[in-house]
Amino acid sequence: MIATPTRKADATRKADPARRFYPTRIDLPANVRAQVVAVLNQTLAATVDLKTQAKQAHWNVKGMSFLQLHELFDEIAGELEGYVDMVAERVTALGGTALGTARTAANASILPEYPFEAVDGPEHVAALAERLALYAKHVRKAIDTTDDLGDADTADLYTEISRTVDMRLWFLEAHLVKKSDLD
Repeated sequence: MIATPTRKADATRKADPARRFYPTRIDLPANVRAQVVAVLNQTLAATVDLKTQAKQAHWNVKGMSFLQLHELFDEIAGELEGYVDMVAERVTALGGTALGTARTAANASILPEYPFEAVDGPEHVAALAERLALYAKHVRKAIDTTDDLGDADTADLYTEISRTVDMRLWFLEAHLVKKSDLD
């Protein structure tokens, strides 16, 4: 006989989608999947936020390096969009609910708000580099956390993200180096 959830249980599920899990044959224990999904949803929020911040820079950059930075910021946003999908799909593969709306991301992101006063290239590059560094730190911690929980697949997903994020951080930081920094 299949148990029928009570109205109270239905109301709780509807009220808190982060606690709602669907059946899966993935062999990770439910408590592990719940912990991994919580980490993934935190990443999803930060990734959605970072993607929109990269687009903010893309749309608003001005100055002599406009075209180069405009294209770089758009490439970064595009890569982040891919990670949004990868992370959200991993959440759902584990039986969880991906919490990826703009409002959810804004409320749950680990990143500071983008400085709307940024105008020229170096201001946008510095703002994005700061946020990308925070995101990279979060991703590296998530590698360790998910690996420690026994979810090598999610740890591998994070490792893939980490490699590209570190490369993009290098690209941004290269724009900020001055000759005086090398002396």
